[in-house]
Amino acid sequence: MGNAAAVTLVVGDEELLADRAVGAVVAEVRAGGEDAEVHDLLGGKVEPGEVTRLTSPSLFGDRAVIVIRAAQDLSKDVIAEVVKYAGNPGEDAVLVLAHPGGVKGKALVDGVKKAGARVVTVTKLTKAGERIDFIRNEVRQAGRTITPAAAQALLDAVGSDLRELAAACSQLMFDTSGKSIGEDAVTRYHRGRAEVSGFTVADLAVEGKAGEALEQLRWALSTGVAPVLIVSALAGGLRSLAKVAGAPRNANENQLASQLGMPPWKIRNARRQLNGWGPDGLSRAIQALALADEQVKGGGTDPGYALENAVQTILANRTGR
Repeated sequence: MGNAAAVTLVVGDEELLADRAVGAVVAEVRAGGEDAEVHDLLGGKVEPGEVTRLTSPSLFGDRAVIVIRAAQDLSKDVIAEVVKYAGNPGEDAVLVLAHPGGVKGKALVDGVKKAGARVVTVTKLTKAGERIDFIRNEVRQAGRTITPAAAQALLDAVGSDLRELAAACSQLMFDTSGKSIGEDAVTRYHRGRAEVSGFTVADLAVEGKAGEALEQLRWALSTGVAPVLIVSALAGGLRSLAKVAGAPRNANENQLASQLGMPPWKIRNARRQLNGWGPDGLSRAIQALALADEQVKGGGTDPGYALENAVQTILANRTGR
């Protein structure tokens, strides 16, 4: 069953790194050559008794991996059930809990740690230098290198969201050849093929350009852009709007940049795109996207349909032009 621990707790609110840590446990189980069934659950939706049912031995001897994301939302009863299970885990199941840290659901974190669960901590990358290292590492893992100037140019162009940076790195490597990626490649990438990426779809959707947004979405999917990257770009676009909407209107973009963790050009862009958005519409659009995110990650059958639905909902919640 690979060497996966029976219970793993992933702590930290850097979503991409937490997702990767969860994925690494699933890969570890599968490395044992067995086809494990993965149950991907959201903390707020787990019913009492569900964890016990999913972790109990199967008649057919199948292995199960139970992933609980947003574990801070588990109810008290379920937390007690999970902590009890962690103290005496079964052999047929691997349980992975993702918790963002913080006070909510602390009883779960303390309880499973005490029970001897393996703990993986993912730390938020707060400094620009750490994000540069992240970019270099993404490229290095593919056996390539990126010059310091190119890494900086990519960070300036994409912003600080790790999902967007990871997506940009993989797109950039797909679009370039040769061992090293230079600054000119980054500049070209942002003028050229990046035109049809999740970011294009996101910009058109939040600006209410219905026909173009749906056309570019279909084109992005047909050219092989991964649905999860499009969801990530849409989420990034809406999050930027929400952040900027909450900032003082007369504040200078350069002053806001460090406060919001966004480059000034992105703040300018979001201010322009906010025309026609109200807080309720923005909130509904973000909720619709959370649902699409779940469906694209395996909760639904057709990622393309889920994305089209999400884009339609974003468009419908934007009032006026």
